[in-house]
Parts: sequence; C-alpha cells; structure tokens
Amino acid sequence: MALSVTELSYKKDGDLMGQDHIRYDILAQDALRSVIRKVLIEVAATGALPGDHHFFITFLTGAPGVRISQHLKAKYAEQMTIVVQHQFWDLKVTETLFEIGLSFSDTPEKLVIPFNAIRGFYDPSVNFELEFDVAAIDEEETAEITAYPVATAEKSSEQDTEAKTGDSGKTGDDGKKEGGSVVSLDSFRKKN
Repeated sequence: MALSVTELSYKKDGDLMGQDHIRYDILAQDALRSVIRKVLIEVAATGALPGDHHFFITFLTGAPGVRISQHLKAKYAEQMTIVVQHQFWDLKVTETLFEIGLSFSDTPEKLVIPFNAIRGFYDPSVNFELEFDVAAIDEEETAEITAYPVATAEKSSEQDTEAKTGDSGKTGDDGKKEGGSVVSLDSFRKKN
C-alpha cells in the first residue's frame, strides 16, 4: 500500500471549481506524519521494533532543523535515507522531530530529523509506504546545518556483535552490506 499526498485540485469539465482555502493537502500530510510519529513513539517506548518491521526514512538533509554530522551532510547534500532496523539507540520523539543514533560504516552518529523534512517512509515488512511533497531547499535559503561531533554511544550486546561482525543485515546504495546504511527508497518501490 502506497499513500501519496499531492496538492488537491477540483475540476469539472477542465475548469477549476474553487480554491482550497482549507488546504486539505497540508492537513492530510500532517495527519500522515502523525502516523510516523506514533510508530516511532511506540518503538522508543519499547526500545525495539516489533516482529519483522523496519523502516526506511527519506528526508531532506538541508531542511530547517535537520542536524547531522558535516561528514554525512557532505556525502548526502540533498537527501538521504536511513534504515531503522537492528542497530539504533537513543530514539527520542517529540511533537515536531525525532532524534536517533545510528552507525554509518561502524561510526556512531546522532541525527535530528524534523517530521516536516521527511519525504518518504517505507516499511517493507508489510509493504506500507508514505510519500510527502517536500520542496527541495535552495542553498541560499538553507539554514546552517548544526553538526554533531561523532558520538560514542553505548551499544547493546546485540549491537556489539553486529559491530564486530560488520553485519547489521542492511545494504548501502551500492548493494553491499555495511554497518549503517543509506539506501535509495526507489530500489524498493514497485515498478509499474
């Protein structure tokens, strides 16, 4: 199931029937983002993902409020996709954003991602997908990205085992397994 929210237009015989002063498109996107928020709140409360669930979350790296390391910002200047599966820690969720610790090539990183920066959310275990209209931000309009120093996070024994073996079960853009991964959401979408 894939849900996409696009700007609503009302047409009759090719003519615009009226202007949407209520902005249903914005209301619908906010409602769908609350689904992501609720799911992440439940995962943060239990500290683990239920069953086979795991998430691919695509977000704009230059969006206001996004905080990632300069290394990740340089590598993913426009957008990136994170995988929340086996190896994550310190998941905190607020009304407007979430914070998460992830490992990228065995380097722990802390990311802060506002829900308004999210372009896509995908749970392949149940084929559930949300897409959002988030306009890309021009470099001149981009607020300065706050960089976090590389954090040292305490990992569970399971995460330590994954770090030692270098196998978190995730794959990167190039299809190779790596400690933390960023993958293209397009590779998981159905081809029409």
